[in-house]
Amino acid sequence: MNTNLPDHDLDLIWGADAIARALNLNTKQAFYALESGKLPARKVGKRWVTSRHALRQYFSSLLEARP
Repeated sequence: MNTNLPDHDLDLIWGADAIARALNLNTKQAFYALESGKLPARKVGKRWVTSRHALRQYFSSLLEARP
């Protein structure tokens, strides 16, 4: 088992409610963004999961793409 994983590999946010809190959104807004594929997340069973690292990369790329 590899125990030398980067910190961001385990920095997971589980559940739409927790993702909403992390992004300062209400749950309805988070569900819309998750279900429509606007956020870098996956469904595992019945729960959504993402990582703080993936969210930082996603929003950084949005800022870099601005004219």
